[in-house]
Amino acid sequence: MSKQLRSAVEKRKNYLINYLIKAGIYKKNERHLFELTLTDLELEYKKWNRDRKE
Repeated sequence: MSKQLRSAVEKRKNYLINYLIKAGIYKKNERHLFELTLTDLELEYKKWNRDRKE
């Protein structure tokens, strides 16, 4: 993986982690957010936004 791609993935993960923490989400199924993949974080972010709008 190129340095640019790795950097972009890490930036996105950090953004999502910070967003979810501000929303009061610290873990998913006993796993801390920093342990999750980018895909898992994206899904949790989308789920939270969907639930919030209902």
